[in-house]
Amino acid sequence: MPPTLASLVQHSSLKLVVRAGEDRLDTPVRWAHVSELTDPVPYMEGGELLLTTALTLDAEDPAAMRRYVRRLLGAGVVGLGFAVGVNYDAIPAALLDAAREEHLPLLEVPRRTPFLAISKAVSAAIAADQYRAVTAGFEVQRELTRAALAEGPDAVVARLAAHVDGWAALYDTSGTVVAVSPDWAARRAARLTPDVERLRERPAPASAVVGGTDDRVELQSLGTGRRVRGALAVGTAAPLGTAERYAVHSAIALLTLTTERSRSLQAAEQRLGAAVLRMLLAGQPDHARAVAGDVYGNLLDAPFRLLVAETAAGGEKSPAEPALPVFAEALETAAARAGEAVLTVPEGDDRLVVLAGDGGAVVVACAGYAEREAEEAGLVVGLSAPAGPVAAAAAHRQAEQALSVARRRGRALVEHEELAAGSVLPLLADDAVRAFADGMLRALRQHDATGRGDLVASLRAWLSRHGQWDAAAADLGVHRHTLRYRMRRVEEILGRSLDDPDVRMELWLALKTTGEDTP
Repeated sequence: MPPTLASLVQHSSLKLVVRAGEDRLDTPVRWAHVSELTDPVPYMEGGELLLTTALTLDAEDPAAMRRYVRRLLGAGVVGLGFAVGVNYDAIPAALLDAAREEHLPLLEVPRRTPFLAISKAVSAAIAADQYRAVTAGFEVQRELTRAALAEGPDAVVARLAAHVDGWAALYDTSGTVVAVSPDWAARRAARLTPDVERLRERPAPASAVVGGTDDRVELQSLGTGRRVRGALAVGTAAPLGTAERYAVHSAIALLTLTTERSRSLQAAEQRLGAAVLRMLLAGQPDHARAVAGDVYGNLLDAPFRLLVAETAAGGEKSPAEPALPVFAEALETAAARAGEAVLTVPEGDDRLVVLAGDGGAVVVACAGYAEREAEEAGLVVGLSAPAGPVAAAAAHRQAEQALSVARRRGRALVEHEELAAGSVLPLLADDAVRAFADGMLRALRQHDATGRGDLVASLRAWLSRHGQWDAAAADLGVHRHTLRYRMRRVEEILGRSLDDPDVRMELWLALKTTGEDTP
């Protein structure tokens, strides 16, 4: 620990005598400073033992000494050393009374003790304390390193908490607590998730201090690049000392290395996943299972879904935070929390293929992410119907089809089951189809605008009645011969035969697309 006034008083060679402030001798001393100024405060930083012979002080004036002592206390001076036998044979009563009144530690320095000896003693004690802190820090670093190698991140967190005499917690990229020590701190650590999320928004490395004086928490981001890969929280009842800070910095380095090593393993797993996916899509599920082994559990046997995600043009949040990796992390975090297996395969920088269990946390997280953030991030996602390993290729086609529809509709997520259960018409509702429909019906509309008939309404009624003349004529309130005449005019104007089922289909779709399929 750093030197204190008590340790200086106990120093046998200094012969210091306590004259006031006996209850504050345990205060640490940051430095010893000599000044004969009547107001040395502008040159103080706080924590000093001020040494003086009172050469310029009016030490016998009670009012002046009260002002002097109060100024020193206000500047953070921890004690006053007064040399006797130089300008005064004893400490003046005015100064002694002021020091006792304000509880300022006042040390009598005998003539045979030079101020230099006191300064050297303080300096030596500070150096010894720093040496002990560094030595202890290296020992803690070795202990944490052994724990990291032998037991992993959980052990690092436990050792760190014990060393700082507080608690520590490790968070993943989503702000979820993945390790905490001691156990009682789990609830306290969970309440810091919003602070961790705010820390994630800043480029790594970043830090923050939260909490009050009796529960001070330091948050440190983990990661070697600009993206935050996790966070470490350290809670103590007081600010960290030198040795404790060495321990925290060592833990940060070790946990960051663990994170980076995990990223390397993740890259290897992605390469394995790409090979497994290629085999599944090639109709070789047995080979895929043999290559995957136990990596994906029973994911390749149970019903699963395939999703394909792409980055929309101009949709990236920022170069520092690409959307697809953030999306992949969200899905993998959901899988880890639920204890599920997930297979993610990046295809370049703007495409991602994911295989996940049907009805599991990953599919739920995908829908939630699309609802909350995918549109802002510029992502479009297509999700297949449930499938088994034999139908993986079909599921991949379904996901691609759903992705294509999502892109055309401007939606963040489309499930293939929506397409199978709904109408085909929304799939055609894009500008090209509307232009085709308008072009196909334009001549009929122009004819009707002249007041020479109602060909569009007649065509709509005839098609809706499947070409039944009497029923369609009754709907229009005209004679069936009048309707036959109008249909001949439609054929003449369009130059196409209504006997052709393709023509009838295209005309009906044109009416549906333009909203003219209902009276």
